[in-house]
Amino acid sequence: MMKLNGRTLLVTFLFTQSVAILTVAKEFDFFYFVQQWPGSYCDSRRGCCYPKTGKPAEDFSIHGLWPNYVDGTYPSNCDSSNPFDDSKVSDLESVLQEHWPTLACPSGDGLKFWRHEWEKHGTCAESVFDERGYFEAALSLKKKANLLGALENAGIRPADEKFHTMGQIKDAITNAVGYEPFIECNVDSSGYHQLYQVYQCVDASASNFIKCPVLPHGRACGNKVEFPSFSSTMSRDEL
Repeated sequence: MMKLNGRTLLVTFLFTQSVAILTVAKEFDFFYFVQQWPGSYCDSRRGCCYPKTGKPAEDFSIHGLWPNYVDGTYPSNCDSSNPFDDSKVSDLESVLQEHWPTLACPSGDGLKFWRHEWEKHGTCAESVFDERGYFEAALSLKKKANLLGALENAGIRPADEKFHTMGQIKDAITNAVGYEPFIECNVDSSGYHQLYQVYQCVDASASNFIKCPVLPHGRACGNKVEFPSFSSTMSRDEL
C-alpha cells in the first residue's frame, strides 16, 4: 500500500511539474511581428553598415517576432538553457540574410542579430516552436504581409523628399492584410518623420494576423511621413 501511495504521489508530482512548465512557457497572449524599412534605419544619427553579404534589397526586413501580454508588457530571455545554435538554421542562412539582414555596425553576417532575437524573444514561445520553427514562422509572416507590395499597390513608393499621410500608409497595409498596423517613425537630420517600423499583431500560434489587443510604445509619427529611398542610401563604410 505504501509503495502504491508513493508511486501515486510521484506521478502526481511529475504531472504537476509538467503542467507548471507548460503554463510558464505559454505565458503570453499574442505576438508583435515587426518589420523595418532599411532606408529609414540608415538615415539616422547612428547610420548603418551593410552586411558582409552586401547591400540588402530595397524591401522591408524582419526585426523580430515578439511574444507579448495584453497588458502591454512582455516576457524576455526565458530559457538560458536553450541558447541560439546556428547549426539549426544553417540551411536557412541565405534566406535569413535576404529577409532578416543586420544593418548594425560593424558589418556582420547576421548571426549576432538572430541570436539576440531567439534568446530574448523566441525562447519565450518554446511551447509554440523550436529555434528553427521561430525563424520559419517569421519568414512565413513576412511573405504573407508583403508590406512593400501593399504600399506600392496604393501608389506609395520609396522616394526621397516625397511625403504621405499616416492615413494613406495605414490604409494601404490594412486593406492588404486585413488589420491596422502600428507605425513607428524616426526623425532624420532635417527633422522629417520617416516610416521606420511596422508592427503587426499575430495570434499566439504565430500563424494569423489579428487586431492588436494593445498597441506598442513606439515613437509616434506626425501626419506627414516620408518613405525614403534605400537605393540612394549609403552605409558608414561608404562615407
